[in-house]
Amino acid sequence: MDPIQGLHHVTAMTRDAQHNVDFYRNVLGQRFVKKTVNFDVPDTYHLYFADEIGTPGSVLTFFAWPNTKRGTRGTGETISLAYNIPADSMGFWQNYLQERGVQLLPLEKRFGMDILPFEDPDGMRVELVESEAPPEIRHWEEGPIPREHALRGFHGVTLWLDELEPTTNLLTQEMGLTYVDKEGDRYRFSGAPGTLGSVVDILHQVSRPEDQPVEAFFGGGSIHHIAFRVPDDASQLEYQAELREAGLEVTPVIDRKYFHSIYYREPGGVLFEIATEPPGFAVDEPVASLGERLVLPEWFEPNRSAIEQGLPAIDLKPVEMAR
Repeated sequence: MDPIQGLHHVTAMTRDAQHNVDFYRNVLGQRFVKKTVNFDVPDTYHLYFADEIGTPGSVLTFFAWPNTKRGTRGTGETISLAYNIPADSMGFWQNYLQERGVQLLPLEKRFGMDILPFEDPDGMRVELVESEAPPEIRHWEEGPIPREHALRGFHGVTLWLDELEPTTNLLTQEMGLTYVDKEGDRYRFSGAPGTLGSVVDILHQVSRPEDQPVEAFFGGGSIHHIAFRVPDDASQLEYQAELREAGLEVTPVIDRKYFHSIYYREPGGVLFEIATEPPGFAVDEPVASLGERLVLPEWFEPNRSAIEQGLPAIDLKPVEMAR
């Protein structure tokens, strides 16, 4: 069984679909590759952002829940998502984001790499990581960011856990990631070097008897789950069997139309998914027009009229090119 190479997608929660699209498409320059509904709760949007074609490892998705409260970060949660940017692009991104009213957090250096953190409109922490050789993706040429500075898919994610060993064992034994290094309370694990979304960091909050762990409240700006990628259905079934053998409660395979999924909670409580790379996002609309209309799985088509009437309109506003 081949080890996990990296992330497939990350799914978070937004309270405002229009603001979400405006930020990730028109500011960060990610293509809006799919407008559909939550397959489990079809009266809400499920929005997808990625590179030009939806390459696994570049896909950020959002459940749009307008009435939810803003989430708070705590243990048992994925607390940040990091994108790759090319070397010498940090200055561009600092100026560009400040010009668009994004409040930047102080620059950090982590494992020898420069990090620019900020929050999206819902309060989700996003980080840009400057890399000498970021993986190649399909750049969205019609987006606002020039190719030489554009986001290059995911760098990785950070989990906040109050116990380290059980999740370490899962990542390194059942999932095949490699322990890389420790820096303060941060422990780094990685899939294959040079691949999209290969990094998983654990921020370990050591619990003391006099302390109460900071529990996460999930809402707008929270990361709902993280998905790792496998090349095909056969590989996914191998992981399903392996994880069940290790004592984890793993779901049956679920058809998400653009990929097939299995879900399980790692020992610290974070919801993990393993998703297949195929079929991809061009199964129900041409690559040239990805994200331009509401697409539904065939089992929801009979209710299209009612579904459309219950969803707020989303305006794909003209993109302003960065100077």
